[in-house]
Amino acid sequence: MIRAVTQPGGFSPGVAARLLLTDGRRAFVKAVGDINPDSPDIHRAEARIAAALPVSAPAARLLASLDRDGWVILIFEDVDGRMPFQPWQQAELSRVLDAMADLALTLTPAPIEAPTAASRFRYLGRGWQQLAATASAADGDVDGLDPWARAALDDLAGLETGWAAATEGTTLAHGDVRADNILLAPDRVVFVDWPWACVAQPWFDLVTMLPSVALNGGPPPESVIATHPVTRDADPGGVTAVVAALAGMFTYLGRQPDPPGLPTVRAFQRAQGETALAWLKARITRGG
Repeated sequence: MIRAVTQPGGFSPGVAARLLLTDGRRAFVKAVGDINPDSPDIHRAEARIAAALPVSAPAARLLASLDRDGWVILIFEDVDGRMPFQPWQQAELSRVLDAMADLALTLTPAPIEAPTAASRFRYLGRGWQQLAATASAADGDVDGLDPWARAALDDLAGLETGWAAATEGTTLAHGDVRADNILLAPDRVVFVDWPWACVAQPWFDLVTMLPSVALNGGPPPESVIATHPVTRDADPGGVTAVVAALAGMFTYLGRQPDPPGLPTVRAFQRAQGETALAWLKARITRGG
């Protein structure tokens, strides 16, 4: 190896680096040990998904993986690209949104086996219920919770339970589309980091991505879903249930202690929660 350049972004506590090898080849490597107890299994899931993705998927090709002595190492093709600029630039966001329409089309029906969205995510669809249970406990503490959400906790807890049925579908979704999981190459948009891939509705990736877009200078979520192809036929009530589930998950997780090796993730979740909650309020207020 001649050179290794660490890549910023994301929340993995492990290594992420672009490599230049002695024979002139390039590769991207990511590796993790036991710094965080969940991270090795996340890498193992990504290895399984990446190895099975068809060549038509807009994803980096997995070259090799190694799981030994507590370390999980993944080696991918090196994509000649960069993450979108943040705050979002309109031209780049338009390019990504077009690519997300192609992503849903290419991966419908799902070309590989993957869990349903409802079974993939541990906290999605449970956040408001957790907070409602805390609020009703004798020693429960929900100080600092948004006053509107505090007053509507029981209703929100009921609303978020509809997200699982709303997302039932036949599309292979990425499950975690954010700016730091996107690479803009000269001739394509590549979606990286696939451990959360799941089978869902074709609009699942777009809806779950939009709070992060708004948070980083992009347009309001409603203005995107109003015109995007994948949400054209989406059930409004189903979308609202997913937005409720997102807002609840991020609000709940943002109130938890920092996980081992991930000191910045809670602040990100709190910010996502505030953005998703604002979107949810707007949808409920107008009857969406």
